[in-house]
Amino acid sequence: MKTVQLRKHKSSDWEYLSEAIALRNPLVLVFGNRYLLEDDSIYKQLQDKFPDGHLVFGSTSGDITADFVDEEGITVTAIEFEKSHFEIKTSNVLHRDLDSFRTGKDLVNQFSKDGLKHIFVISEGSFINGSQLTKGMNAATDQNLLITGGLCGDAARFEKTVASYNENPKPGEIVAIGFYGETFEASFAIHGGWTPFGPERIVTKSESNVLFELDNKPALDLYKKYLGEKSKELPGAALLYPLNVKSQYEKQSYVRTILNIDEEKNTMILAGDIPENSKVQLMMTNVDNIANASELAAKQALEKRKNKPQLALLVSCIGRKLVLDQRVEEEIDEVVSVIGDDTTFCGFYSYGEIAPFNLEINCQLHNQTMTITLISE
Repeated sequence: MKTVQLRKHKSSDWEYLSEAIALRNPLVLVFGNRYLLEDDSIYKQLQDKFPDGHLVFGSTSGDITADFVDEEGITVTAIEFEKSHFEIKTSNVLHRDLDSFRTGKDLVNQFSKDGLKHIFVISEGSFINGSQLTKGMNAATDQNLLITGGLCGDAARFEKTVASYNENPKPGEIVAIGFYGETFEASFAIHGGWTPFGPERIVTKSESNVLFELDNKPALDLYKKYLGEKSKELPGAALLYPLNVKSQYEKQSYVRTILNIDEEKNTMILAGDIPENSKVQLMMTNVDNIANASELAAKQALEKRKNKPQLALLVSCIGRKLVLDQRVEEEIDEVVSVIGDDTTFCGFYSYGEIAPFNLEINCQLHNQTMTITLISE
């Protein structure tokens, strides 16, 4: 495997972060600020640099490399596989005949299953129901395929996200990269570092990812009561206080971020499903807990491997980034220190992370986690 990394910061020109070597038929991962990716000239610029490249774009709430986190630029990681090969498929959730479940199922069904080892997904993050997307993807597998990835971001604006494959980035797009090869190896781990607090409440009314009532009371009213003065900063403040969800349908509890609120209907819109009769609690964290969780995720991802990783794909949640603030690079530093700086690191801060629970195989939508995928061939 050979890799090249470069970046463009706002109005500056492209800057190589590694040796500018020529690559054959590379997979080119382009993560960046949504406004910059919407510039029609960016696709052409990267086409010129990688004329035989397979360009995958995704907007972020911050791009990740081993050396920095940047939400005002574009970061490119080009990868030449020497022993493996890949296929790229797309779908768009805005097509009228597709819901999130069918979008996920149809996306995975496009792949040839013979020799398929891993799928990495870069999904739009504005309209998708991430829970239904992952359920649809699982429905298209034989319960033995590792699927990881994340939902694109738009800083903390939550206006819209964009993604694409070999075209200008656009809303609603979901890109999946399937990896093949006898020696190809992928491992993963996720960890959060968030702690539940306060009373546990029952979801008494919900529809899909919309939460209406807790303990037969308007959920938004209760949430605002707990936030106090911070409720004036909704929906942004909700990223600092996600919900821990215990559902009869899942063996492990999971975290749900509140993406938006509807004052008129007195509801909260979450990143994924929140089933009726599940139990929820508010959660909180601090910088040390987040950094420690990222370190633990890195160690667990390494423990699952036979060979040393050559590429590390990191997807971390925008809520973690807001907690870390000026210390955001600390959680990345923890991961790099465990895995080693001779591995190429790339990734993004997201509106949701896609991976199985640890010790499971079916992928799930997560919020507020560091999700690590390690790849070698």
